[in-house]
Amino acid sequence: MNSLKIIKRKNKRAALEMSIGTIVILVLAMSMLILGLILVRTIFSGATNNVETMNKKVEAEINKLFVEDQRAVLYLPNRLAEVSQGDSFGLGFAIDNKIATQKFRWEVVVSDDDIRKKCGIAEREAESWITTGATGDTSIELPSGQKYYDVIRFNVPDGAVSDISTCLVRYKLLIKKDDGVSYAILPFDIDIE
Repeated sequence: MNSLKIIKRKNKRAALEMSIGTIVILVLAMSMLILGLILVRTIFSGATNNVETMNKKVEAEINKLFVEDQRAVLYLPNRLAEVSQGDSFGLGFAIDNKIATQKFRWEVVVSDDDIRKKCGIAEREAESWITTGATGDTSIELPSGQKYYDVIRFNVPDGAVSDISTCLVRYKLLIKKDDGVSYAILPFDIDIE
């Protein structure tokens, strides 16, 4: 009988020790989880702030490009982008509304009659390199005197231009008012290596 009581006491003590150990492990796990969440939040908020700061700096640089009567500008030195096959890049642009409040649409098209001779590709293929920001169905309502900033992204796949060491493709950014009347035309080139 005494041995039965001793066994029950040991079981209770073991159960109590196991409960305390479980509680300690749970407290430590929750502490680590909370610290991990705080770390992740800190990293993402820092990244968000960096992106916002970078966007403001790019907008400031684009604003420097505007001259008195320019309606739109490209953020691209010499209007030439040098891109290697397999790389992607972004082209910043801005629209300055110098008329009454208006909706604007824009699209990027290939403007190169000799593209097949120079690069061995069709216009449609060169236009397929545009991944976002220039489809022609995007529109923005812009109050008079305001500016709008956006990015057109390109992705030139590996093997896009073969048997030719370099390929220079001329594009045009066509910005139109909502009624279809042209507002600005901005040509630029992409040199694919």
